Amino acid sequence: MSRDDDRRGGDRGGFVRREDDRAAGGHRGRDERGAGRRDDRGAGRRDDRRDDRRDDRRDPAREDRRSPDGRPSSVWHNGRRYVGGTTTARNSDRNRHTGPRGTDRRTTPQPEGARDQQGQPLEGTPERPIIPDWDAADGTGTAGAAPSLQAEGERLQKVIAAAGVASRRVAENLIVEGRVTVNGEVVDALGRRVDPETDEIAVDGVPVQIDSSRRYVLLNKPTGIVSSLQDERGRRDLSEFVDRYEERLFNVGRLDTETSGLIVLTNDGDLAHVLSHPSFGVTKTYIAKVRGNVNPATVQRLLDGVELEDGPIAADKVRLLESSRGESLVEITLHSGRNRIVRRMLDEVDHPVLELVRRSFGPLQLGALPIGKMRELSTVELGSLLRIARDAKGSPQAADDEESAD
Repeated sequence: MSRDDDRRGGDRGGFVRREDDRAAGGHRGRDERGAGRRDDRGAGRRDDRRDDRRDDRRDPAREDRRSPDGRPSSVWHNGRRYVGGTTTARNSDRNRHTGPRGTDRRTTPQPEGARDQQGQPLEGTPERPIIPDWDAADGTGTAGAAPSLQAEGERLQKVIAAAGVASRRVAENLIVEGRVTVNGEVVDALGRRVDPETDEIAVDGVPVQIDSSRRYVLLNKPTGIVSSLQDERGRRDLSEFVDRYEERLFNVGRLDTETSGLIVLTNDGDLAHVLSHPSFGVTKTYIAKVRGNVNPATVQRLLDGVELEDGPIAADKVRLLESSRGESLVEITLHSGRNRIVRRMLDEVDHPVLELVRRSFGPLQLGALPIGKMRELSTVELGSLLRIARDAKGSPQAADDEESAD
């Protein structure tokens, strides 16, 4: 026997002898019995679980799963229904054409037609079929509608979308739901054509401005600015705010130099006349900081009316906001357009104005707009103004007064 064989034999012999010694001392017996119990229990449990899983998968009762429509579900993973958002390799090879009419039953449905960059279906796809033109000769026009509105002009949904009220797809839904009117008549069929220059369109009763050349801007005028586009004495005026627009804007009404707050700039002359003329009753709300502590008797006096040099005047609403340390904050609402009317009324009740801010003009609110900043009117705000203007068309017009500053 070689030396290597002797070494290997000695190693084996040494290993056996050590185990025999441990067994003779009783340690190996306990270890083997404990290991045997652990192995038996662990192996048994693992084998049982494997058998259970195999049995579950083969159990016809577990395989007979039903989808919400009553058909057997074909998408399963580890004994549970797969509800992920994409089709994986595990279930992609299942029966995918077992739905009605051979439809694809993958987890994530595919779009039925081509879409634009925003993900909206293109016109002509199954989700957005092409709508035939409005044809008055077929008798599809609304009863009583003018022929020119039926056969000529632009599609109603396109005009609504161009006005920024809603997307073209949403505009079509509004029309079908009967929420759109043209010249006061409800339109509930797609394909109606209108003339943007003459027709009056409203959605849910709110007028839509379809003339894209009109612009409406709200400005929080600072103090020290004259309410004029060109001051003869060279003072700061509104030209520094309107010069940035291509349209020629002008101010609706005026605020005196030391009064700050909301002022409207527009190129819509008809709307400007309705908003500024007192005969249409468009109210304006001011917050005045006055000298002295205003009491309820003074508030009532302003509501009852005071006599001024140009005639009596009464506030529509008056509210005392704060009164302390010889100063008060008063909220006053009125529709008069007289020159410096708020200051003169408060002077008459012995509470001269220290600061004055106009916070609202009709449906428009100054909100959190910083001093000296401007913003375009929202669609809802513009619709509210247009409703006032359209309602005023049938009312008697008062004689034009001289333009005044509040």
